[in-house]
Amino acid sequence: MERIVFNVGDVLFMKKKHPCSSDSFKVLRGGTDVRIVCRGCGRDLTIERTAIEKMIKKVVSEKGN
Repeated sequence: MERIVFNVGDVLFMKKKHPCSSDSFKVLRGGTDVRIVCRGCGRDLTIERTAIEKMIKKVVSEKGN
């Protein structure tokens, strides 16, 4: 499986929605464990990189690229 590249500050759009009905999360910290925050309700989550890479539909860069 190809690695999905994302950096701190990027917005991740997930395949499934969060219980608050938002599907976008902002990356707060990268590494083996990725820390993200829901852009809908502000919930803070820490998830393993391998698990989160399977959930990502689209990555929008902080710089707009």
